[in-house]
Amino acid sequence: MLSPYTKLDPQIFEESMIIPVLKDLELVEDFQAADDVTGALHVWWLGHAGFLMKWNGKGILIDPYLSDSMAIQFTGGTTKGWPRLTERVIDPLMLSGIDLILATNNHLTHLDPETILAIRSASPNAKLVVPAGEKDRVTAQLGSAGPHIMPLSAGSFVEIDDMAVHGINAANPEILRDDEGNSHDLGYVVTMGPFAIYHSGDTLWHPTLVKEVRRWNLNLAILPISGYDPESGPNISNNLNGFEAAALAKAVSAGLVVPGHFDMFQADTVSSEEFIYCCERLDQKYRVLQPGIRLTMGPMIDPSSGKALPTEAQTEDWGLGY
Repeated sequence: MLSPYTKLDPQIFEESMIIPVLKDLELVEDFQAADDVTGALHVWWLGHAGFLMKWNGKGILIDPYLSDSMAIQFTGGTTKGWPRLTERVIDPLMLSGIDLILATNNHLTHLDPETILAIRSASPNAKLVVPAGEKDRVTAQLGSAGPHIMPLSAGSFVEIDDMAVHGINAANPEILRDDEGNSHDLGYVVTMGPFAIYHSGDTLWHPTLVKEVRRWNLNLAILPISGYDPESGPNISNNLNGFEAAALAKAVSAGLVVPGHFDMFQADTVSSEEFIYCCERLDQKYRVLQPGIRLTMGPMIDPSSGKALPTEAQTEDWGLGY
């Protein structure tokens, strides 16, 4: 039975929404069928910064936003609600087989309690990685029904079975740490078998970004393209634009780059044309996904990548690792 997840009245939504290629049961069946393709990485865009991945039978979610929380949170207040431009790809109660959830920051579009708690119901053994500086707030938000939380800071890593998650500094719009050195915003490099995948979270270009990420032979980089306008106010994200995303992918020698963080909210979206144009000018391999469609890829890399020092295991101190 599908969940009666919170919805708004139809008139609040845009008249024309983006329809996922696969959704709900069709996406579940595609997710399950991916096990038949061995040795490959499978990636689905869930909209905004949300991505679903599968490798070697393991299910990974990054920044899933599968509710209408952004519209509901602001409706009735002084700020206009943020309804979806893209239909929800999948009911989170259908997402069984998830081993790992990654949240890059504690903004509602990246760490949505309604989504996380529903996923925990479907995948009770899933673990949640969050920036260490947000652990207490996330614990309070999710309560005892939330998944097991694994805090992480930039420059260190945690291991889950045969996967490792490495913390990368994210400038949102600045790099923020608490008094104990715990990160508030992160990007992640996930390593599993022959694959290394970088999801930047919300970030601007900062001085150590390329150095931090070039430690790995990156097969895939997932980067935002919505840009940064400091005059837009605190509710707008702080991100790379299309040119910067293409340039960063080239600078870290990503085998393939996929854009995210667009086509979900009217106040926070752009065309992908600049990103596409710049990737082609830079001879950077790219793929613009549609919500719900599967990208299947082998471990292709750029031979010039992976030129920096490794990270260190997560500890209670700063654990920068470089």
